[in-house]
Amino acid sequence: MSPSSDHYARVISVAAPAPAVYRALTSGYDDWWTTTGGRRFDQIGDRIRFTFPPLVSYWTFEARVLTPGKRVELECVEAYHEMSEQPEAPTDEWLGSRLIFEIAARGETTDIRFTHEGLTRALACYGACEQGWDRFFVDSLAAYLNTGLGKPYS
Repeated sequence: MSPSSDHYARVISVAAPAPAVYRALTSGYDDWWTTTGGRRFDQIGDRIRFTFPPLVSYWTFEARVLTPGKRVELECVEAYHEMSEQPEAPTDEWLGSRLIFEIAARGETTDIRFTHEGLTRALACYGACEQGWDRFFVDSLAAYLNTGLGKPYS
């Protein structure tokens, strides 16, 4: 899959240096997205399961690209997403999709371009997932990097 306007994509600017952004995208998920039990991506092939207790939905991502201060790319290798409002929807729509974070220092700020490659409007979960990413990437990650306090799932 190649990135295009069909995939979920957003860009935020934060008042944090590129190394801090990279840390948030490799070891800080508990602070801005959801629980990982403190797990982190240290090397290519590392896997983390992202859960949303008490819900049964989860996604496991494997690190594919880890370039400090520049890029983090994760591939979904396990997916189970139940949507109560769409019980007939497939539960594995994220399987094989990629989270791509591109980090670019811009003087006093750092831009983060996030593409969820594979999350397209054709998926049953698109509306809910778009809202989720806007909440966690656009709002919570930005808050975490700007103030030290994110708004992770609880």
